[in-house]
Amino acid sequence: MKRQIGQTLALYPTPLTVVGTMINGKPNWALVGHTGIIGHDRIMVSMVAAHRTNQGIRDTGGLSVNIVDEALLPMADHAGCVSGWREDKSGLFSWHHAENGAPLLEAAPVSMACTVTDIYRTPGFESFICRIDETFAEESLLNVAGKIDYRRLKPVLFEMPTYEYLKTGEVIGRCMKMKAKTDAARE
Repeated sequence: MKRQIGQTLALYPTPLTVVGTMINGKPNWALVGHTGIIGHDRIMVSMVAAHRTNQGIRDTGGLSVNIVDEALLPMADHAGCVSGWREDKSGLFSWHHAENGAPLLEAAPVSMACTVTDIYRTPGFESFICRIDETFAEESLLNVAGKIDYRRLKPVLFEMPTYEYLKTGEVIGRCMKMKAKTDAARE
C-alpha cells in the first residue's frame, strides 16, 4: 500500500554537476543537482534565483555544465558550500574558455558548453533552457563508436532529501530488451 506524502519531488537522484559562467572577466562556479534533458540538443539547469552564478549566466548567455565524478567530488562540494557573493571562486579549478566564452572545468571528465535560449522562472528559481554547443569527454571514457561509456564515467548522483552523494550502479538491463522478461513474469 502506498501512502500519500504531499507534493514531494520524487525524481532523485540526479547527476551532480558544476556549472560555470563568467562574471566580470572571471569564472564563477556553482554546484548544481537540478539539471534535466528537454530534447536531444537542449538541457535545463535549474538554480535558486539568488545565486551569483545566475547573474553571470543572464549577463553572458553562456554556461558550462561539468559532470562530477568521484575524483572531482571534494572540490565540487566546496564550490557548493561557499557563496560567490561572499567568496571569489575563480581560483577553485583549472579551466579554459569554450568557443562560446563559457569556462570549461579541466578536471571534469565530461563538459558541455551551452548557450541559454530561454529562462523559465518559478517562485525562487530560475531554470535556464540551454542549447548544447559543444561537448568534451576524456578519451578514456569513450567506447569504440566515440560515445560516452557511463560505466567508465561513473557520474556522482545527488539526492536532495538527505543531501547525499551516491555512486552509480551496475547495468541491470538493456532499454527495449526487457519485454521477454516481463512477459515471462506475467505467466
